[in-house]
Amino acid sequence: MTKSQVRKHTKVTWLHKWRRFRQSSRLGFCGHGVLFDKGVDIFRFPKNVSIHDNAMIKAGARICACNETAKVSIGKNTTFGYHSHLFASAGIEIGDNCLIAPFAYIVDSDHLIKKGELINQQGNESSPIKIGNDVWIGTGAKILKGVTIGDGAVIAAGAIVKDDVASNQIVGGIPAKVISERKE
Repeated sequence: MTKSQVRKHTKVTWLHKWRRFRQSSRLGFCGHGVLFDKGVDIFRFPKNVSIHDNAMIKAGARICACNETAKVSIGKNTTFGYHSHLFASAGIEIGDNCLIAPFAYIVDSDHLIKKGELINQQGNESSPIKIGNDVWIGTGAKILKGVTIGDGAVIAAGAIVKDDVASNQIVGGIPAKVISERKE
């Protein structure tokens, strides 16, 4: 296996091994070589979370399967960035070899906002998110409910993605629009 750029420069310590041991008993699946930095919080329904071989979950990350049916899957060799958040009410699937930069926010639901009812008394509307392989999500990007991101796509820093992104597209802005395509 070729190590990712991030893994090449990460010294694995006994603390990484201890955190992996501790987290693996809580998760639905924890693959070989998964690294957890300090301050990672996987909560509500951790048995619904699968993290595959050689993934890296950076310090301060928050991962939540918000109910008993919500599923979260993080693919092989994927890095989930510092202080990034993932909240699944339906399901969120992240492919292999992805880079999720710091402070990314991935959420598959919205609160309902019907007039005449208190917002905090209303439920959520959820729709799964699917992120393909070899995707780079830039710092502070937000991925909203129902979005599918194709293999090889790049999401610019600070983008808000509310519509699907095709394979190898580069998108950015609020809301995210196509900027370019990856070239060979």
